[in-house]
Amino acid sequence: MKQILLDITKAIVEDPESVSVSEKVSGDTVVLELSVAKQDMGRVIGKEGKIAKSIRTVMRAAAAKENKRVIVDII
Repeated sequence: MKQILLDITKAIVEDPESVSVSEKVSGDTVVLELSVAKQDMGRVIGKEGKIAKSIRTVMRAAAAKENKRVIVDII
């Protein structure tokens, strides 16, 4: 799941080298912490948070295939 989030985010931002994801697994819950460059934060969040919400929806669908829960934190 970490790789899916990396691929989606790198396609959105202007500086793909600054994208990093840390993964923490606790039982059936996976917490993914997404970090991007300061100037790309607006691109990842989007107007009214629409892009961030869409990313979280895609990640939930990917996690459902593996019978897991996923939480995406943008830091």
